Amino acid sequence: MRLASFRTGGRSSYGVIGDHGVTDLGKRIGTTYPALIDLIRAGAPGLAAARAAGGVSDLPLDAIEFVPPVPGTEKIICVGINYPERATEYKDGREKPKYPNLFVRFPDSLVGHEQPIVRPKHSDKFDYEGEIVIVIGRTGRDVPREKALGMIFGLTLGNEGSLRDWIRHGTLNVTQGKNFDRSGSAGPWIVPAGELAPGQPLHLMTRINGELRQDDTTDRLTWDFAELIRYITMFATLKPGDMLFTGTPVGAGGHQNPPKWLVPGDVVEVEVPQIGILRNRVVDER
Repeated sequence: MRLASFRTGGRSSYGVIGDHGVTDLGKRIGTTYPALIDLIRAGAPGLAAARAAGGVSDLPLDAIEFVPPVPGTEKIICVGINYPERATEYKDGREKPKYPNLFVRFPDSLVGHEQPIVRPKHSDKFDYEGEIVIVIGRTGRDVPREKALGMIFGLTLGNEGSLRDWIRHGTLNVTQGKNFDRSGSAGPWIVPAGELAPGQPLHLMTRINGELRQDDTTDRLTWDFAELIRYITMFATLKPGDMLFTGTPVGAGGHQNPPKWLVPGDVVEVEVPQIGILRNRVVDER
């Protein structure tokens, strides 16, 4: 099952995405679960209702405009340098981190699948970072590692669009370089955790105009999904709908020689076969 949030006919809704159409759950079960975040909060009963309502297409795919999967999310937490060779990629002699590097993104910094991502007017050093994104399904604080995976509602994809020079404005933070409006994306949909093989490595790829730039698997993460949830819940309460960007592999444009920055017209595709393809075209800020 593929669950997505979208706009259609001037209204916001959510539904199940099929190969040829969309089941509009906002119409079918919206009195019980008005938005996807409400279905996520409901857990198993919500998924059961979605499955029961699914199977019939209410809309063609070209009738919807994708938005980020969880409108109304409270927290978007991102993990930096989580694949083994990423620290070397910076070429600054930094030590291997003892704990996850974390920062946050604001909801307005993300757009949905097939929506344009914006290269800001303040810099031409616009870069991509393909990532797997965890969508949290339960409320949890101080969650032990052995229970951490039970916190996951499902997985989606993200492109952490970044302004490399703005990341360097602060000596101990990257917030400003990660949060320009509409500079990144998330989607296209959420695949529930129960429909993914437990423990199976996920193959993450990022392509620019069809050229493979990033290529790695989650079995090589420095901090795996369970460890990230364990660590983050030591200081923060995770809630249903919260999103965790789990890190990007080597191969971003700014780390290539010479750098390969994103320019208007470029198409960024982030893919995990078990999840799907998140696709966005780059435009300049007006």
